[in-house]
Amino acid sequence: MRRREFITLLCGAAAPWPLAARAQQAAMPVVGLLSPLSPGPAAHVLNAFRRGLAETGYVEGQNVAIEYRLTEGRFDRLPEQAADLVHRQVSVIASPGGPVAALAAKAATRTIPIVFGVDQDPVRLGLVASLARPGGNATGMFFFTAEVVAKRLGLLHDLLPAAARVAVLVNPSNATTASSWLRDVEAAARARGLKIDFFNASTSLEIDIVFTTLAREHPDAIFFGPEPFFTDRRVQLASLAARNALPTSFAVRENVEAGGLMSYGANLADLYRHVGVYSGRILKGTKPADLPVEQSTKFELVINHPTARMLGLTIPPSLLAIADEVIE
Repeated sequence: MRRREFITLLCGAAAPWPLAARAQQAAMPVVGLLSPLSPGPAAHVLNAFRRGLAETGYVEGQNVAIEYRLTEGRFDRLPEQAADLVHRQVSVIASPGGPVAALAAKAATRTIPIVFGVDQDPVRLGLVASLARPGGNATGMFFFTAEVVAKRLGLLHDLLPAAARVAVLVNPSNATTASSWLRDVEAAARARGLKIDFFNASTSLEIDIVFTTLAREHPDAIFFGPEPFFTDRRVQLASLAARNALPTSFAVRENVEAGGLMSYGANLADLYRHVGVYSGRILKGTKPADLPVEQSTKFELVINHPTARMLGLTIPPSLLAIADEVIE
C-alpha cells in the first residue's frame, strides 16, 4: 500500500471519533447562570440550583452544561455577561440574583428562555405580562413584597420593644432594589413611629467606614436590605456587629448562620432550587409563557440564640414559639 493511501485510510478511520465527540458535546444543552453573587460564599445556593436541575433529570457534566457568570457584587457587569451568554447561544438563562440580573438578561434577548428570581413585582418590572400568564420568554420566582418589610420591622420591635432609632443599610450600586426597598422601609417605619437613618455600602471598605460611624452613634439596631452583596459579606457584617454590640436584622438566614441576630424572608437556597427546576422543565420543552410565575408564600424566621445572649437580650417566648429555627 502506498504511503499516501495509508494516511488517507488512517484519517478516514479516525475522523468519526472526534466528529462524534463534537456532535455529542453540541447536543448537550447549556444553561447560563447569571448572578451578582460570588463563587465561594454562594456555593450552597449554586448546589441548590444544581439540585433543582437534577430533580428534572439534568446532571451537570452528564447531560447538561452550566456556564457560570457570577459578577461578585459588580452589578454593572451583568449586562455584558448576559450579552456573552446570548452570544454563546445557551439554551436557558437562569438569573436568580434579583431584578438587575433579570433585566439584563431580558434586555439581551427576546428569544432565549429566561428564568428569574426577583424581589419585586415582575409585572411592574416589565419582565412578564402577568404572573399567571407570563406571555414572553421569561418566567420564574417572585420572593419579596412590601408586607415582608413591615413584618421584619414588627419582629425586630418584638425582640427590641424599646428600640426607637434604627440604622438602615443599603447597597446603592443595586439601585433597582435599593430604591424600591427604601420606599417600603420608610412607610413601615412611619407606621411604627421609628426614626431611621440610611447608610450606603457597596464595598468591604465602605462597610468598615459605615460601622465606624455606627459604633459612634450606636443605633438601637441595624436593618439590612435584601442584598446579595450583604449575603456575600455576611462574616464581615456579623463580626463588626458583634464587636460593636449592635443587634441586626437581615432578609436571609445565611447572615444569621454567620452570627447575625435575626432574619425574616424567603429561603435563598430554595429560590435557587426552584429556578433550577424551572430551567430543567424548559430544557424538556415547556415554554416560559406556559409556566406561571411562582410567588413565595413561606417566609422563615431564624434567630441566633448565642448572639442574643452576647447582646444581653432575652428572646420573648412569643418569638421562640413562631421561629422556624433558633440557632443554638
